[in-house]
Amino acid sequence: MELQFQFILNGESMSAQTADIVIVMNPTSGRGKGARIREELEELLSKYANGQTWKIVETRGQRDGIRLARDAANHGAKVIAAAGGDGTINEVLNGVMGSDATLGILPLGTGNDVARTIGLGTDVALAVKTLFQGRATPTDVGYAKETYFLNVAGCGFDAAVAERANIGFRKLRGTAAYIAAVLDTLTKFPAAEIDLTVDGVTTHYKAMMCSIANCKTYGGGMRIAPDADIADGLLDVCVLKEAGLVEFILAFPRVFRGTHTTHPKVVMLQGKKIHVESSRPLPVLLDGDIFGTTPVTFEILPNAIRLMLPA
Repeated sequence: MELQFQFILNGESMSAQTADIVIVMNPTSGRGKGARIREELEELLSKYANGQTWKIVETRGQRDGIRLARDAANHGAKVIAAAGGDGTINEVLNGVMGSDATLGILPLGTGNDVARTIGLGTDVALAVKTLFQGRATPTDVGYAKETYFLNVAGCGFDAAVAERANIGFRKLRGTAAYIAAVLDTLTKFPAAEIDLTVDGVTTHYKAMMCSIANCKTYGGGMRIAPDADIADGLLDVCVLKEAGLVEFILAFPRVFRGTHTTHPKVVMLQGKKIHVESSRPLPVLLDGDIFGTTPVTFEILPNAIRLMLPA
């Protein structure tokens, strides 16, 4: 006998095919923020639905958001929203790519950098309203390691910092946790020799890290690429050359203002295809999670997805 799975949709039992908007929620994002505001979120969805149907599905493990988003797209959802942090957005992005669905964002993480970029900040009410009344806007997507990314990628020191931040600190979260991870990693991560090829032109550096940005910020507001534009068909590259401990600590606060770009140890570039090779394997970062090591090639896919932006 064939089983028909049912979902609670706007208070009624309805099949998966009927939902116009599907919210893929990571209940553990933001240290459980998703689970804590579930009732408030449902009230906001009902308030702004205006006849459109919606449902919430929850992830149950790492990368489960890909499966849930893909299933929603296959069942004809018009908008599929990631409710969580930038890692959840990455999962939903990878599930939505190749479909006709529009990507939405509900900022329930600790950093919420993509939400900052598109003007949502941490305003959940505005984000819900945007799902129903926003503008579906063509947006660039990055690609590396057989994975799509929307925000910032990179390799080297920043990837090692993200790996440390993902382990967590007992009493810290968000930007404070990221700063603690920077300081904890700084004395343990030596510079590496890298060959950086941007659109066919290769340059050699002894560098701490190489960040590849589609959006402006990561790590909870660090303006790593202040001139990045999510719809310009380019990736912004930030190379941090080898720097001493004291020099790094003195210069580090500039990244929160975006003024680090004029520092003599920083090189800023733009390109459509970036390839990195290194003297030792460096961890590769995509939207806050680690995906293998160098060598790695990053590419931009212009207007590859529609993203729901505030009206």
